[in-house]
Amino acid sequence: MQVDKAAQDSGPHTPVLHNGESLNSFLVRAREFHGYLAPGLVIGGFMVSVAQSRLPSGILYDAICETPYCLPDAVQLLTPCTIGNGWLRILDFGRYALSLYDKTSGQGIRVGIDAEKIRSRPVIRDWFYKLTPKKQQDTERLLQDILEAEDTYFSVQEVEITPQHRMPRHKGSIADCSVCGEAYPASHGDICRCCGGEDPYHYFPAQSVQEKREPVLKAVSLSKAIGCKLLHDVTEIVPAVSKGPLFRKGHLILDADLCRLQKIGRNTVYVDDNEAPEGFIHENEAARRFAKAFVGEGVVHSLEAVEGKITLFAGRNGLLLVDVNRLRAFNRVSGVMGAFRKNYSVVKKGDKLGGTRSIPLFLPESDCLRALNALAGNPAIRVAPMIPMDAGVLVTGTEVFNGLVQDQFTHLITRKLAFYGCRVAGAAIVPDNVEAIRAGIAGLMEKGARLIITTAGLSVDPDDVTREGLVLAGATDMLYGAPVLPGAMTLLARIDNIPVMGVPACALYFKATSFDRLLPRILAGIRISREDLAEMGHGAFCLECETCRYPNCGFGQ
Repeated sequence: MQVDKAAQDSGPHTPVLHNGESLNSFLVRAREFHGYLAPGLVIGGFMVSVAQSRLPSGILYDAICETPYCLPDAVQLLTPCTIGNGWLRILDFGRYALSLYDKTSGQGIRVGIDAEKIRSRPVIRDWFYKLTPKKQQDTERLLQDILEAEDTYFSVQEVEITPQHRMPRHKGSIADCSVCGEAYPASHGDICRCCGGEDPYHYFPAQSVQEKREPVLKAVSLSKAIGCKLLHDVTEIVPAVSKGPLFRKGHLILDADLCRLQKIGRNTVYVDDNEAPEGFIHENEAARRFAKAFVGEGVVHSLEAVEGKITLFAGRNGLLLVDVNRLRAFNRVSGVMGAFRKNYSVVKKGDKLGGTRSIPLFLPESDCLRALNALAGNPAIRVAPMIPMDAGVLVTGTEVFNGLVQDQFTHLITRKLAFYGCRVAGAAIVPDNVEAIRAGIAGLMEKGARLIITTAGLSVDPDDVTREGLVLAGATDMLYGAPVLPGAMTLLARIDNIPVMGVPACALYFKATSFDRLLPRILAGIRISREDLAEMGHGAFCLECETCRYPNCGFGQ
């Protein structure tokens, strides 16, 4: 359709955007800039105009687009904000919305598509929700409807952009990538992101970074190997009895060794000529580098590689913390591996935590750098100390308070706390009464409790008012419910800096519940989020075995 006619037909007046530009002029520029007159871009023009009209005059503002499609072009056409100058940020939330906000205060206007209002514009709605196949769309009618509707189906909200989303961009220092040689922001790690596995290209002809994947090694017959040194550990396996190195790297081969090597199926060996193939790293050296990069506080590792592997151990009692995302990134690199115990495992000093190694005997240096780059920054494996706390135990329940039911919770919780060296500073039994619960918590805190544990009163029964009592006592950041069975109706909160844990009644029956899985994290000082609880759902189903083996079971991991 003719954009001039489209603008003229949109109403009896001459449409003008807030910046003073005529709608017709914007449509012409939009087509030239975008390549064609996209419906989303036209909608974006109206959205930008609405946001500008609500901002105070004379301020400097930045922009956020919540989709990478069409909308950013409208912002770049109608405002000083562009992707290149950093004043426009794209946060791909998949929502068709934008915000213009004061650079200094972060206060601004967010404009989006209102799901209810758009129902009054069926042509736009069917296009927006992809209800009409593209081939069947009447583009001219759609554009005309967009021009007629203007901003009648938008939602407009005053917002304040969070500080982390309005921080200015800084490249920081620049380094030369040791793999490809090109300059890149040093903050990305030891090598550039492309050499770290994100390169979108196949190069023609192949560049030097596409090095040989395997070195040429010469196998030597046993008779000719006498007097030579082994290039690597030679492993002996006795089925169901033992596995270990028969000879270590550097072992001087003697006549007496030939029979033992032949017995394990070795007729040829690799010998050490004291020169590593150019561009490659021996498995032992690679393992040492990986172990050093993995190790964080509370973790130690063996000094020497055995069969190309280095093992990591707990250097103290505590809670094993694994940066799962960085471990996954490390293991995506060809030719390397890191295998560790489950995140949040309770460990003792000297316990094995896991191991790392190179898969091939000689690892390409570029792969070693990629693997180390995945571990750059804070160490991926550490053991956090679990600090014993003085706890206050609050048993709720009118039936227990009145003596109709014997209290069994106090002894149970005391025993579980004692396992981690915690002392019970005080215990109290209160009825199912909001004020009584509040007063009970206050009394425990006066006795020096630095951890509050409430029991029962967390189900859906009308008498269960523990949550309300906690709120009255000042509890904040409350998380109620977790994807763990048993223990779904658990509770986490804080009163000032004192953690609060609510233990559901099922703990009286089951040996292990959500409480047992969460308590070590609390003692390690970890703030638990809803996202953390959501991740627990995978592997948090107790099989109720006849003989409980917790924590040496799937539920314990």
